[in-house]
Amino acid sequence: MLLFEKSEYQARVERVKAAMDARGLDVLLVASPANQFWLTGYDGWSFYTPQMVVVAADREEPVWIGRKMDAAGAKFTAYLSPENVVPYPDEYVGSDALHPMDFVAERLIDMGLGGRVVGVETDEYYYTARWDHILRRRLPDADIRDAFLLVNRCRMVKSEQELTYMRQAGQIAAAAQQAAFEAAAPGVRQCDVMAEVYRVTTAGLPEFGGTFPCKPPNAMVGEMCSAPHLSWTDEPLAEGDIFYIELGGIRHRYHSPLSRCIYLGEPPDELKRLAEVIAEGLQAVLDTVKAGVTCEELAAVWQTVSRKHGVEKDSRIGYPVGIGYPPTWGELTASIRSGDTTVLEPNMTFHCIPAIWRDHDGVVISETFAATEDGAEVFADSPRELFIKT
Repeated sequence: MLLFEKSEYQARVERVKAAMDARGLDVLLVASPANQFWLTGYDGWSFYTPQMVVVAADREEPVWIGRKMDAAGAKFTAYLSPENVVPYPDEYVGSDALHPMDFVAERLIDMGLGGRVVGVETDEYYYTARWDHILRRRLPDADIRDAFLLVNRCRMVKSEQELTYMRQAGQIAAAAQQAAFEAAAPGVRQCDVMAEVYRVTTAGLPEFGGTFPCKPPNAMVGEMCSAPHLSWTDEPLAEGDIFYIELGGIRHRYHSPLSRCIYLGEPPDELKRLAEVIAEGLQAVLDTVKAGVTCEELAAVWQTVSRKHGVEKDSRIGYPVGIGYPPTWGELTASIRSGDTTVLEPNMTFHCIPAIWRDHDGVVISETFAATEDGAEVFADSPRELFIKT
């Protein structure tokens, strides 16, 4: 069952072809599983072996090339015609003599694309140095150029159906944070709280289900909150602990991140004040969001609020989000920080996370939102404050 109308996939392909034309590309090789999903609908846990989507300017549909056993998954998830799902034999998997990129190169030659201007996602997580080496060796007549983020940038403006999935993901995220709050208590293991988070993000809500996230939540306790990308342990929570949780609600691979902190007991005034500053700055950013505003203008609004209260932060406060495959739900295209002149357009979606990490702890309050012509649409309904449980 397709998640979008076939016409929407076709419009995405045309958007990518226009971007290719602007870069002088005849062919685009798409290695990113998130970009493959966006272009074709293909969704399988098969990206641990090489797979590729080929977009050619003179072909109506893309071509998916992947492992033979995974071609069946394309039948269920991709909008592509059967002839545009091309499997390679299993002898290419885990072989010292053969490599799937040899097969990809051969298919490009068979399609008459071996001597064209070819774009590749050179800095993509799944496009390796070996892949590049094989392609250049096997396609000596091709003009191979960098096309990293070409598709990512095309993905930034969401369709109405994409926004629906992200709104639903936001509702799941809020429910997951509430489940964490309800489960957290002195004596309860950190891992048991996070099990409740996974239960909610997987089950979703009665109206619609969730699924697995592209990455585990960042969830730390106490002094470990000073390191933003660590994980929980099996240690029991104690009175006076702060539990920092950055999670994502997920609906059909679309992620809506949401971050909150839980404090067990009565928090110190300094910690409450820091949470209030973060919430004030985040609200100021959201109040500034609208089409035509730049990322650096949003960052400047945050800095005005934070510096007024004597709070310094030297890292970005947000980034675009949407489709998530390991290892990230970020789109990698922009940052809400000084110097980024990316202009917000209607239906662009961002995770604004002005977290503060100190030597001995950290506090986070974040929101995922869509830019509109005249404001920000926030996807989650969750109190924008330090969660206190006494």
